[in-house]
Amino acid sequence: MKEFRHIIKDKNGLHARPAGMLATLARSFESDIKVEAGGKAADGKRLLSLMSLGARYETELKFTISGSDEELALRALTEHCRTKLNGE
Repeated sequence: MKEFRHIIKDKNGLHARPAGMLATLARSFESDIKVEAGGKAADGKRLLSLMSLGARYETELKFTISGSDEELALRALTEHCRTKLNGE
């Protein structure tokens, strides 16, 4: 099991477009991917589940990845968060 945390720096938070991109990326891995924010948990592969977190600017996301390709998923998701959820 791998974990990492990311603080959202996009002023719009985790809205539909970045959440959809995140879910699409997560679905490309066999591993289970869970995302937690503000005491809520979501399936990282499901757009509506991610949207239900209500993650806004400066919300900390905690990712938990477990499965056969968890190391690959960790690297890809970390990079995705760094580049797509930072408002750059």
